[in-house]
Amino acid sequence: MQIESLQNPRIKNLLKLQEKSRERKTQGLFIVEGKQENELAVKGGYEAVEIYVCEDIYESTIDFGRAKMFEITRIVFEKLAYRKSTGGIIGVYKTKSSNLSTLKLPENPLVIVLEAVEKPGNLGAVLRTGDGAKVDAVIVCDETVDFFNPNVIRSSVGTLFTNKIASASKEEVLNFLKENKVQVVSTFLRDETISLYDADFTSGSAIILGTEATGLSDFWADNSAALIKIPMLGFVDSLNVSNAAAICVYEAVRQRQ
Repeated sequence: MQIESLQNPRIKNLLKLQEKSRERKTQGLFIVEGKQENELAVKGGYEAVEIYVCEDIYESTIDFGRAKMFEITRIVFEKLAYRKSTGGIIGVYKTKSSNLSTLKLPENPLVIVLEAVEKPGNLGAVLRTGDGAKVDAVIVCDETVDFFNPNVIRSSVGTLFTNKIASASKEEVLNFLKENKVQVVSTFLRDETISLYDADFTSGSAIILGTEATGLSDFWADNSAALIKIPMLGFVDSLNVSNAAAICVYEAVRQRQ
């Protein structure tokens, strides 16, 4: 059956899931747009519930298991799709728990910790770095963070599904890191702050980053093994949090190799 109307109840519900965090949390479902993103969601072990394809555009052989398949017209697809060049597919998946208690770290891990991420695009970009560097977890110190916001998925180009993710309060995250013998290295300016390139990341390490506007809270500075800064050689004194995360993480990767 082909869905042709924007008034179809299923299409109306897709729009709700796209636009409202409350709906995603209430229904335990979220939307994935794009061929690569859907492939990574399946590869990441997320369970597909419904798949909507525009046959005029869609070409793929992804196995979506028991998911219900629906064909939609190009007009309906273009109403749903943020980008028109994403392969003609939109999937609905069950959310997964992001509780810290479910996160298992290997020996000598490398972890990214973000405090109060303001923008979904920044979180998505950090997740992309996490995937590229193959970090062992990305943790957000914000229990209300919506990992399944479409902007997070879009800006992460699907790497939300390839990272181990968790959210919790900063106190819970600190206790978790201590229990796992992970040193805390925070991006914070104080008299004792050292250059990123003088820090030692060869043992289990968590790199803590704050928002571009306000930086990290004193909580992390007071509970760190080391405080670091990225040398700024020009006229501005800070970088976007996703850029800072990439620079710090790849320095840690370099040392570990």
